[in-house]
Amino acid sequence: MKPQQQKTFAKWALIPALLVLSINSCIALGIESSAIPVDQQAEAIPDKLEITDRINRKSGTYGPVPLQANSSEPIPFGAHLFGGGFRGVRADGMNSNYRVVPGDQVTLRIWGAVEISRVLPVDAQGNIFIPSVGPVQVNGVTHSQLDATVRAAVKTVYPKQVQVYTNLQGIQPVAVFVTGYVSNPGRYAGTPNDSALYFLDQAGGIDSLLGSYRNVRIVRNGELIAQADLYDFLLNGKLPRPQFQDGDTLIVDPQGPVITVTGDVERSYRYELPAAQLSGSKLLQLARLKADVSHVLLRGSRDQGPISVYYPLNDFPQIALSDGDEVLFSADQRDETIVVQLEGSYYGPSRYALPKDARLQDLLNSVAVPKELTEVSSVSIRRLSVAARQKESLTESLRRLENSYLTAASSTPDEAQIRVREAELIQTFVSRAARVQPIGRMVVANKGEIANIRLQDGDVITLPERPDSLLISGEVLVPQSVIYSAGQNASDYINRAGGLSAQADVERILVVRLNGEVRQASEITLKPGDEILVLPKVPTKNLQMAVSITQIMYQIAVAARVVVGL
Repeated sequence: MKPQQQKTFAKWALIPALLVLSINSCIALGIESSAIPVDQQAEAIPDKLEITDRINRKSGTYGPVPLQANSSEPIPFGAHLFGGGFRGVRADGMNSNYRVVPGDQVTLRIWGAVEISRVLPVDAQGNIFIPSVGPVQVNGVTHSQLDATVRAAVKTVYPKQVQVYTNLQGIQPVAVFVTGYVSNPGRYAGTPNDSALYFLDQAGGIDSLLGSYRNVRIVRNGELIAQADLYDFLLNGKLPRPQFQDGDTLIVDPQGPVITVTGDVERSYRYELPAAQLSGSKLLQLARLKADVSHVLLRGSRDQGPISVYYPLNDFPQIALSDGDEVLFSADQRDETIVVQLEGSYYGPSRYALPKDARLQDLLNSVAVPKELTEVSSVSIRRLSVAARQKESLTESLRRLENSYLTAASSTPDEAQIRVREAELIQTFVSRAARVQPIGRMVVANKGEIANIRLQDGDVITLPERPDSLLISGEVLVPQSVIYSAGQNASDYINRAGGLSAQADVERILVVRLNGEVRQASEITLKPGDEILVLPKVPTKNLQMAVSITQIMYQIAVAARVVVGL
């Protein structure tokens, strides 16, 4: 559970001293504590509170085109702009603000007192020539004004009984030079109404190591006509839209001061800051921090030498930064409370904010449950740290399996063929098993007694409803849930599920109890709520390999309550 969720939940159920609920037809879970035998624990119960990272800080791929995917260095903020998205869509120049230039073509139709239907080019002087009317100056006239301008000129000759229609049919293409710190400097074709991003994209985008995303200049005849800050476009949607002319030059200036941001942020980036804005406050306006960030580590170089300073977040806005600085944001606050969750059969809130030293029995003694509906002796806990250790253990087991059998040498061609089949078998199994996500269930109840362990942040305590059925899954013909019948064994229930499949291992039928305990079916008497898992056979004559794979199957069944076959 994330810390920001903790804060929300805390206002629901902050109970420094746990309140005892009193509800008719309910009982409090007062249970004596005891130790659970080691062989019946899914994972060892720690004696001390384990401090673990409660938030996954790993970031994924941002945008459709992964940039520097193989590098640990953050990409520049704005680099994802240039993946071909702008170069594929050209403007047509027909919007209302487009200004007519020489070379454009105007469709003219006149009817009534005179009939004229022509496509007229705009000549070098910016005129169109209308028969019987003469030249009409249209250079610089906007598309929305074109009809009115031509109509006024025609009316000077034909004041009555004449109708005029105009339309801009074609525009003069332009070629724009793109230079400076771009990937592929050159001369690129477009239309006058294309954006600067269109031409930059054609040039392969800005050089992520050398080019500036803050200073992009558009120059005409040696004079600056517009200047773009792509950060302003990314954050506010603002971008200068000059009408390009043939021969204009788009220049990307060299990169300004850069600050690298990592840590507890939504995405690590290299941010470019103008020299006049090198401060913590300006950086905070750009970086997207996670909600629980409390401190900042600043590393860099100054005239007096290297620095590494740790600031509270509130002090950081006043800090002066320098080119090349690295800023690491961190959630370094330690809450005085933990948040745990209840699931199953109970009354009251589902989440509790508790003191950090709260124990399971403290919570259970304050929770009211339906007297006849709750299996109070089968409490269990799902814990994030246990799930993580189970995943690590499974991953290591799969790695050892691959190393043991995929690297073995063959002394004969026949043996080599056997090795190939074994390798295919192992790779199939490893691929399936690697996708399993353990649930982190801990066995804390045994023979009606519950271990009074210290709770951890994010724990989910299960108070199961009293069941009246069993679940049969794995290698059976019809996996299903069936009503419990006293006196029947695992074979009886499996027959009710259509019997074993051809791949079933009759020697490895497991039972998962409500409390999370996993046992061999032959060792116990079934109870309501049990889940029967039938493991598959391992189709190999290699005894050692079969044992290894079977052990991993058992490991998966304990960690995730699922059956993974080959």
